[in-house]
Amino acid sequence: MIYLDYAADTPACDAALQALCDTARAFGANPNATHAAGQAAQARLAEVTAHMAVLLGLQPEELVLTSGATEANNMGILGAARAYRARGSRLITTPMEHASVTGPMMALKAEGFTVDMLRVLPDGRVDIAHLQSLLTPETTLVSLCAVDSEVGVIQPVQQVQQALAPYPHCLLHVDATQAVGKLPVDLACADLFTLSPHKFYGLTGCGALAVRGGLRLAPLWYGGVGATPYRSGTPALALAAGADAALTEALAQLEPRLAVVRERNAQLRAALAALPFVLLNSPEDASPFLVNCSVKQGNAQALIEALSQRGICVSSKSACCAKAAPSHPVLAMTGDRKRAVNTMRVSLSHLTTPQDIDTFVAGLRACAAGLEDCHGSETAH
Repeated sequence: MIYLDYAADTPACDAALQALCDTARAFGANPNATHAAGQAAQARLAEVTAHMAVLLGLQPEELVLTSGATEANNMGILGAARAYRARGSRLITTPMEHASVTGPMMALKAEGFTVDMLRVLPDGRVDIAHLQSLLTPETTLVSLCAVDSEVGVIQPVQQVQQALAPYPHCLLHVDATQAVGKLPVDLACADLFTLSPHKFYGLTGCGALAVRGGLRLAPLWYGGVGATPYRSGTPALALAAGADAALTEALAQLEPRLAVVRERNAQLRAALAALPFVLLNSPEDASPFLVNCSVKQGNAQALIEALSQRGICVSSKSACCAKAAPSHPVLAMTGDRKRAVNTMRVSLSHLTTPQDIDTFVAGLRACAAGLEDCHGSETAH
């Protein structure tokens, strides 16, 4: 099987699996319990959290462990907007965002908040001049991704933060799910940012939200105590240990892994550019882990299904999106709905081989020809 959907999920690395098993065996108590076993689990959780915080440039109390990036994005957006509503009720986001960002934004809109949509340029980057025109003293939160999850556009986060400088009460939330553990990324300017270890060979079921400088967040959940004031419930210590191990390995191996992915990206782009029925959507300077394209004439979903039957796994867009919906990033960049409906996302890894790329491209060419033949036969009848 050829797996090319690493933006959706990655196989857990040995270090993460070992940490999970060792921790689950050694610490069977609830870290919130006050007895000796609970205190030992709490001490181990504090150790894991502190180490992850150091790796991320945070203080331990600024790292909130969650069940994943979806919860973390919801916690950051809903929590900050509600906690600081007295300052203002205007929010800004972009059409490039993951459903776990647009979802809470629309929920807040239903609560009476105003959600302003920031335009993007044809290359997918946010329009800084438009951002400056949208900002008011009533704007309390701007939320955008560091790396788009479908097209791979890298957003100018530092420029966004500079635009917010005249508005000290406006917070910046960054969804860094496709950035942390993959690309060199500076998130020091973000008040809130999210990450998900299963995107960099950690385990599903664990994520994190960075909350800088003692910011207040209205809770998502009520009842019970937790590891931090931001989230109640029993901490998932073994998953946290796995996340720490995956993050440690990902950051240590970041440069060599990135070098391999850049080679595979160049190979894939060159091969796709030679196919007359394909339009590349990812800009040249996008994250090398993601290559998004559209099928000029035909049905991309049918191609994806035909490839799957050959054991080649790619996606149409983010795994969390409705299958029939157009790609919001492609639509925002091109204004072409047909192009946005017929998208294919190929996501790479240091585990991807040159042969994987060759097999995918050959399969894509064969499947496209087969679908065209079937369509021609149906038309003839």
